[in-house]
Amino acid sequence: MRWLQWRAGPVRTYGGYLLLGMLGVLLLFYLIRGRILIEGEKTGETVLRFKVIERIAHWTMAIPFVLLAITGLILLFGRVALIPLFGHDVFTPIAIVGKFVHNYLAWPFMLGVIMSFVLWAWKNLPEKTDIAWVLKAGGLFTRGVHPSAGKFNAGEKLIFWSVMLFGVMVSATGLSLLFPFQIPMFTPVFELLNFTGIPQILGFGELNTALAPQEEMQFAQLWHMIIAFVYMAIVMAHIYLGSVGMEGALSSMTKGTVEVQWAKEHHDLWYKDVVKESAEKTQVE
Repeated sequence: MRWLQWRAGPVRTYGGYLLLGMLGVLLLFYLIRGRILIEGEKTGETVLRFKVIERIAHWTMAIPFVLLAITGLILLFGRVALIPLFGHDVFTPIAIVGKFVHNYLAWPFMLGVIMSFVLWAWKNLPEKTDIAWVLKAGGLFTRGVHPSAGKFNAGEKLIFWSVMLFGVMVSATGLSLLFPFQIPMFTPVFELLNFTGIPQILGFGELNTALAPQEEMQFAQLWHMIIAFVYMAIVMAHIYLGSVGMEGALSSMTKGTVEVQWAKEHHDLWYKDVVKESAEKTQVE
């Protein structure tokens, strides 16, 4: 009952508020700042930003994530939002299909997370230029301000590591839910916490480590949902800036190329490196 009360109470309530709040913030940002346009003269000349394998990694993670988010929300909010509207007879097949979609699309999503980490982790390490970018908020709130950035700016690095961290956690809890008898998560975690003495310091006493499989699943599902809500809120901001929020950004993940002027304004250090490498290659040939 405690699991059910948390699922139907704080998790669903505050998770819903979080997503609605993020939508409100993005709408307000759009109304105040407007779309971030390419301010210099566009020539139509483009430069390759992401190779085919990079775009495959991105969409292998992104498309399943969107479908996982939709099906997860349907399963969580179905009883309070969909059944009153459509009835049990309509919702039942939707829930069944949603469950299968959610379970099986987890695998390509996890593959996308692994591919993205392998391809981009070393390119998202902190640099000195990130400090200036953060201090100027990346120019997101001020027209005409374009702090220098390499392949990825500080904001994109923050998004990347957030996506990786939450991607690993949501995957781990998802695997524990798919294989509760083979992959218990919270027994070893609680044992480690008891060993550190943190629960005792906080006044919780010894955490119970003799968890039945259904208890493991209850803890895993609660943590899975909490992480997923934060993850969805972060991705919503990423989707906005990567599409309607910023002119010229979406083509980098659809065509793989961006307008040269966009590259000069948002990733000038990276563009200089691309030009330099191209010139050196031409000289060798």
